[in-house]
Amino acid sequence: MAVDTRHGGSLEQAQESFPIAGMTCASCVSRIERNLKKLDGVTDASVNLTTEKATVRYAPSAVGLEDFRRAVESAGYRIAAERPATQRVAFGITGMTCASCANRIGRALRALPGVASAEVNPATEKATVEYDPARVGLPDFRRAVEGAGYGLTEAEVQAEGTTGPMDMGIAGRRELATLRAKTIFALAAGALILLGSLPMWSGFPLRGWFAWVPGWLQNPYLLWALATPVQFWAGWQFYRGAWAAAKHRTTNMNTLIAVGTTAAYGFSVGTILFPDFFRAAGQAEHYFDTAAIIIGLILLGRYFEARAKGQTSEAIKKLLGLQARTARVVRDGQEVDIPVERVEVGAVVVVRPGEKVPVDGVVLAGRSAVDQAMLTGESIPVEKGPGDEVIGATINKVGAFRFRATKVGRDTALAQIVRLVEEAQGSKAPIQRLADVVTGRFVPAVIGLAALTFLVWMVAGPEPRLNHALLNFVAVLIIACPCALGLATPTAIMVGTGKGAE
Repeated sequence: MAVDTRHGGSLEQAQESFPIAGMTCASCVSRIERNLKKLDGVTDASVNLTTEKATVRYAPSAVGLEDFRRAVESAGYRIAAERPATQRVAFGITGMTCASCANRIGRALRALPGVASAEVNPATEKATVEYDPARVGLPDFRRAVEGAGYGLTEAEVQAEGTTGPMDMGIAGRRELATLRAKTIFALAAGALILLGSLPMWSGFPLRGWFAWVPGWLQNPYLLWALATPVQFWAGWQFYRGAWAAAKHRTTNMNTLIAVGTTAAYGFSVGTILFPDFFRAAGQAEHYFDTAAIIIGLILLGRYFEARAKGQTSEAIKKLLGLQARTARVVRDGQEVDIPVERVEVGAVVVVRPGEKVPVDGVVLAGRSAVDQAMLTGESIPVEKGPGDEVIGATINKVGAFRFRATKVGRDTALAQIVRLVEEAQGSKAPIQRLADVVTGRFVPAVIGLAALTFLVWMVAGPEPRLNHALLNFVAVLIIACPCALGLATPTAIMVGTGKGAE
């Protein structure tokens, strides 16, 4: 509540503002105003429907807050508690693979008491939460994220107003290297498995062209041995993601990949261990190549996505690298070098030729030419003299000058640019919100459709029915994977803002 106490004539006057809950229209405003103005000691009362606040001028000796409360309640409304000051925090999320994951984490965070808003971006793997620090905090966010089946990276927690982008860090680089190794192994093993499988495909029209493939490579036990590490080492992350979702009675794109590739792998193992049964069903071909190549291609896509994220973060770090590290300020008539973070508004700063301007300010004395290309793109330095503005991170060329700091820390032009770039990366376009809604219901629908496809082919499909039914079941699961739908828009925003940062 805001109180303004004044002396008017012989009677002390005060002004107080307070929020009102329950108003819906102009008639609500009129009713509350009438009730407040009827109170003895109230000289004026106005209610704003847009801000949902009432402002009252009154004599404190004659009337008080409890009288205002009773007057508002008698009109059918109530004085609401002031909205607590909120804070924003951003932190990294591990284990996300698609928009369904982001939706689930967002719901878990928004369900916490004291959380005003929570946005989760699968492209940047970052969550941004606005919250009341008196009611909720980082430990609660961690429990909510882990309860949804994911992880919170504490090293990447950022409070609002910080200007550094989230670095991949050692763990991130190690994860990228592991992903690259798994991708190379899965694609190489998949190529060998495919080469050994082609001569055995009864329906393949060019099978005769691959008669040169050595017999040892066509050994089904060798193909099984090659496919197993692809399925359970390179593809383990899909099983882990699917299990995390299943524990919370949900599904995601990992579910589609795990079910589809396991079906192809398990069918192939069955043809080796129980060949007579599958021959009786019509045909005993194996499909290790299907499972291995699908895993390899999806890992390749994820590797490219992870690399794009890292390159975009590098562009923002280069922006931050433009900032000066120290500043030369005048204190008690002496010039002292201090870290730029310790420069305060109003400080007098000295800049010599060839140095970077540490913060934003106004020139007090001296003349020079300043290279502002980092901000404006101007190729020619701009003349600066007393009264002219200078911008932090620009380069002083020829003369020396002194200026008074007007904006420091997160208020400088460079810091605001970085913050806008990060907010753009973490934002959601309207089409992305629609995509999130679709992907949230997409996976269960696809699994149901795949099961229906299997049944239809088993009942009405041509012989060998089991093979055809299984292949079409796997095809529906894999081709319908919603990764493009869920990641295309956020990835486009992330890469676009990264180019803009450059």
